[in-house]
Amino acid sequence: MKEQVIHPFPKIFNQESRILILGSFPSPKSREQGFYYGHPKNRFWKVLAVVLEEDIPKTREEKERLILKNHLALWDVIKSCEIKGASDNSITNVVVNPLTEITNNSKVQYIFTVGKTADKLYRKYCQEQIKIPSICLPSTSPANCAVSFEKLVENYQKVSELLHKNEKK
Repeated sequence: MKEQVIHPFPKIFNQESRILILGSFPSPKSREQGFYYGHPKNRFWKVLAVVLEEDIPKTREEKERLILKNHLALWDVIKSCEIKGASDNSITNVVVNPLTEITNNSKVQYIFTVGKTADKLYRKYCQEQIKIPSICLPSTSPANCAVSFEKLVENYQKVSELLHKNEKK
């Protein structure tokens, strides 16, 4: 059965953020854990730590520090929706987050979406207003077991490349 759910986490960014990473909506496990990508088998934080050459963050504070230290921003496309469990395919009645709160108050030049659903939602509801095309990365969800850890790292390396490219300017 679907339930109406409101996004429970704050956006993470500061004025120095140059890349915005967008998911679709927190899973029940993430909501239970109280933070983005909170399922113990989700590979997001491990992959990001590897590509940024950082220690794997464990606590919410360490995760926020990792994001901000590396000039990233983190949020989800969806502010509220109806969803069944963790099934992105079941999402309906979407209300999107006001992403301009980040893009208008930071140096964001690139937007990465985590998974096809986040990318589809961003392109449908936000891209015309934001005017920054998205770069779709594979989902780090345990449900996306077809993509190996090594393949995720290879794909997410683009985040690090674009950060370093901007540093050289």
